[in-house]
Amino acid sequence: MINDLWYKNAVIYCLSVETFQDSNGDGVGDFPGLMRRLDYLHGMGIDAIWLMPFQASPGKDDGYDISNYYDIDPRFGTLGDFVEFTHAAKQRGIRVLIDIVVNHTSDQHPWFQSARSDPNSPYRDWYVWSKTKPKDADQGMVFPGVQESTWTLDEKAGEYYFHRFYKFQPDLNTANPEVQAEILKIMGFWIQLGVNGFRMDAVPFVIADKGADEQKPQQQYDLLRWFRAFLQWRKGDAVILAEANVPPKQNLQYFGDDGDRMHMMFNFQVNQTLFYALASADTKPLIKALDETRARPDTAQWGTFLRNHDELDLGRLTEAQRKLVFDHFGPDPDMQLYERGIRRRLAPMLGGDRRRLELAYSLMLSMPGTPVLRYGDEIGMGDDLSLPERNGARTPMQWSDEPQGGFSRSDKTVLPVISEGPYGFAHVNVASQRRDPNSFLNWTERMIRMRREAPEIGWGAYAVVETGEKGVLAMRYDWRNNSVLLLHNLCDYPHKIALDLKMGEIGLRLIDIADGGHSQAEDDGRHHILLEPYGYRWYRVGGLDYILRRTEI
Repeated sequence: MINDLWYKNAVIYCLSVETFQDSNGDGVGDFPGLMRRLDYLHGMGIDAIWLMPFQASPGKDDGYDISNYYDIDPRFGTLGDFVEFTHAAKQRGIRVLIDIVVNHTSDQHPWFQSARSDPNSPYRDWYVWSKTKPKDADQGMVFPGVQESTWTLDEKAGEYYFHRFYKFQPDLNTANPEVQAEILKIMGFWIQLGVNGFRMDAVPFVIADKGADEQKPQQQYDLLRWFRAFLQWRKGDAVILAEANVPPKQNLQYFGDDGDRMHMMFNFQVNQTLFYALASADTKPLIKALDETRARPDTAQWGTFLRNHDELDLGRLTEAQRKLVFDHFGPDPDMQLYERGIRRRLAPMLGGDRRRLELAYSLMLSMPGTPVLRYGDEIGMGDDLSLPERNGARTPMQWSDEPQGGFSRSDKTVLPVISEGPYGFAHVNVASQRRDPNSFLNWTERMIRMRREAPEIGWGAYAVVETGEKGVLAMRYDWRNNSVLLLHNLCDYPHKIALDLKMGEIGLRLIDIADGGHSQAEDDGRHHILLEPYGYRWYRVGGLDYILRRTEI
């Protein structure tokens, strides 16, 4: 067994440089500011930072429209500032992952400008063209209701170009060997500057066949193996975390049967059914999703999450399930997006209820895989739905009750800092929660520490333990002669459950590592446990001598 796969038992923290910390007073976050906040992240127990795009960009899609892969948006600093940041992170034992966005470029990228200007340009075949508008141009749009087509006429080129996303993001022709070689060059460049891996954006589109004649595009999975092999050659412990919202039956195609493609994938199936479980207090679809995503190579890992920087995508739920989640967490049409998702942050979705917030994060931290947190969620930040589309949940970090929440000295910030209502920076900020031992921030820090001390969740085999209650989820993880048991009551009323772990004498004693509420099996060999509304328990099975009982294999 390989012991040094760091990502198997890590905690990843996602942030945008633009909205994390401004150091020079221009209202925009930057790398010097982020570097000054590294000790905060180190204190939280973060193992890796995932940075949203920061490369040069016109900024029409929050940096996902890149105009130069080899430079930084000057608002965020210089390449030198970036290297200083990665070096400072390394000093604190924090790895750095960055977004790699290679499905498309900005239409302002010199490659596209050259391609559209001359049919003989060496970059013409780097993009996907059609002399006539394809009949299916109004299908397959990623942003329905906002995006009008996937093909747009370029007047200068005299042809239509393909764009899976917005029209200012022309798709790269990733079947072109020159484009493939350029992707490797981009990866190698950032690896040399201190990056430890990549979150690869829109992977199913990156590897799909593209063109006007592609009615049912096939995925070129061998590209993933090629990316992986190059990355491992350049930096042995670097990883790729894939954004691939695909049906469970396709998961192994992305991991590879031998674990030789993507190291990690976000588990969208579990994410969506988890929100259904929170809305319905019915764990059955979640248990089904856990079973459907159980199979993966030993070296592969899931990324588990609640909210991310996009909308909460509910596209894989049934229509009835999706409606229920909408009704509970996003009933106003303005809270919904692209006919499939919710554009709110988690705290307002759950009504600011501390019990439900703790339950949700305890569930996320205890799902099979590596947890991925989003900046601001550790203090329960809110959203600003007056901002368009996804920007409502991308507001600046709230550090203190000082002007602009301590994010910037500028009177005008890149996005408005939330200043009004119960989620305004006067009420929700890092500084005040640091001083409160019972704050959500301090609770989150304790949970991160507890999660990292339970490697069974990241490494071990898991089983759902029958509770007899559809509103209660019980999961046991086993690894190297150690076991943990995690219980969650998703109901707004208490449950008393009886559990038989069927583990012999060792299973008769449960030590609560969250709050000290231990359990000893009764004469019938079962544990009789009372779970309060939205209650949860993290148990060590057998006792705290588990370290002494842990085997090497």
